[in-house]
Amino acid sequence: MKRLVLFLVILFSAFSLTKAADVKFTAAAPNAVVKGEQFRLVFSINADARDLRVPEIPDFQVLMGPSKSSYSSMQVINGSVSTEVSTSFTYILMADKEGTFNVQAATATIGGKKYTSNALTIKVLPPDKASQANSQQQQSQRATRNSGGSSSETSGNISSDNLFARLNLSTHKVYEQEYVVATIKLYSRYDVGLENFKLPEFDGFLTEDIPIVDPQWTIENVNGVNYRTVLLKKALLFPQRTGNLKIGSCKFNLVVRIRSKQQSQNFFDDFFETYQDVKKILTTAPTSVDVTPLPSVKPASFTGAVGSFDVKSSISTRHLKANEAVTVKLNITGNGNLKLLKNPTIAFPADFEAYDPKVNNNFKTTLAGVVGTKTIEYLAIPRYPGKFTIPGVAFTYFDLKSKSYKTIQTESYQLQVDKGVGGTSPQVVSDFTNKESVKLLGQDIRFIRTSPFQLEKKTTYLFGTSIYWMSFWLPLLLFIILFIIFRKKARENANLALMRTKKANKVATKRLKQANKYLQSKNQDAFYDEMLKAVWGYLSDKLSIPVSELTKDNIAMELAKYGVSEELVNQFREILDTCEFARYAPAQSSDAMHQTYDRTVEAIGIMEKIVNK
Repeated sequence: MKRLVLFLVILFSAFSLTKAADVKFTAAAPNAVVKGEQFRLVFSINADARDLRVPEIPDFQVLMGPSKSSYSSMQVINGSVSTEVSTSFTYILMADKEGTFNVQAATATIGGKKYTSNALTIKVLPPDKASQANSQQQQSQRATRNSGGSSSETSGNISSDNLFARLNLSTHKVYEQEYVVATIKLYSRYDVGLENFKLPEFDGFLTEDIPIVDPQWTIENVNGVNYRTVLLKKALLFPQRTGNLKIGSCKFNLVVRIRSKQQSQNFFDDFFETYQDVKKILTTAPTSVDVTPLPSVKPASFTGAVGSFDVKSSISTRHLKANEAVTVKLNITGNGNLKLLKNPTIAFPADFEAYDPKVNNNFKTTLAGVVGTKTIEYLAIPRYPGKFTIPGVAFTYFDLKSKSYKTIQTESYQLQVDKGVGGTSPQVVSDFTNKESVKLLGQDIRFIRTSPFQLEKKTTYLFGTSIYWMSFWLPLLLFIILFIIFRKKARENANLALMRTKKANKVATKRLKQANKYLQSKNQDAFYDEMLKAVWGYLSDKLSIPVSELTKDNIAMELAKYGVSEELVNQFREILDTCEFARYAPAQSSDAMHQTYDRTVEAIGIMEKIVNK
């Protein structure tokens, strides 16, 4: 018995030492709260921590805490021991004043080693100015219901002051190729669920999306009213032409939960209220951007770069032999329209054989613009010995801060090329450019034959042979066959609805293959987004109805015309509902994603059999 206890002590000690390096100590709280309302501050550690030291929190009133909770579990599988330990310390706080405040990092000691959590920044918003008015309105509504009246807010009267969406632009006046930050936010004082939304076309702009990782609801004060907000879209818009560019509306399909319209029957109706889900369509207001053209007097080396850039060059060697390769590398670093930059041209000497450059991009899209580095490698091969000069590169860009053109000149390089060694095997440079493999000159040409030879005249007759007659009739026959085939294709192509219907299954199959890749990599958001595109696109093509006009109701009516069973119609509806809600729901299991994929493939297969009968 003593040996068993000793073994367990050693086992747990060894595990604690092993996991010490993997300790995670985090602090979590809402990034925005309302003055006078309570909120939680939680410190979490994936270890058994006992000594937690939290600095003073002078900007908030501590109502309770810290309250400690612990969790631990151990599994032994095939002799391998895995243990999960978690400890959390929770504070209940309340903000006494408005502003932006910091919560300093806490410390904890685990196994004799000190760990530090992350710090937090919390924004305290003013109380809702409409709170008192709403309270009086609720009392008035109760009195109205008790007298036989009804609530003023119904399914057909959802106030635009309580639910709206905005398309915000960082600026409305820019230069050509200067980016604009576009954000789309939803503001609500209700509990809402987003079914889907349609973005504007952004015609005239090149769009670069900024990834939104796990969008979360937060609180924002607008005109004295606190709203729950969620950021749905962030993107950089690069205008590609000048003038006034229009941006259309964004359309949202929402499910809003409101209190049911009903008459009060007794005293308990004020305590037990019922709610109903109402569908609501929101649109953002259209807007525009005034795009100013760049100054007309442009340097010859300007190729469209707008932003802030720096250019540096390097060379692989300054001394080499003929028929050996030399590489000049340019690094263009900065912030601007990096993805649209054209490769500068290096004027290599005439005796050099130059090849298409190799480009490597390392860009990142942020709210501060597209930042990163564009690396360009130019390869050339000198064919003769001598001293050569590789001139520098002039790179010109339009600087948005000074609103003027700026030119950066890279250094030129002096190159010493010695005579190559004869009799060596040909040097081959491959897989670098789209040209053919490069071989040494002088070693790939056959010598002229100098030995005696004799020419003989060969007598042939073509007239009257089968080949002679086939040369007449075969082209005519091919022309007739091709004429019939092309005419049939032309008739089919003229019928756009028929072509879309024929290609519906093919297009859906491609999208399902892409969705399957996301499924294998367990990328839930991309998987459900691609599944929605596949199903909506398939039904749009099959029913010859634009996607913008498709709804779940008219889908059911159109499918019924094809004789599709109600069971299959419901299956398509369930697939669309599952995919739409899964994009904004917590992470789904792998089995749920597999089941959605299999049901979609099955539904489209059944639909194809019905339509092709």
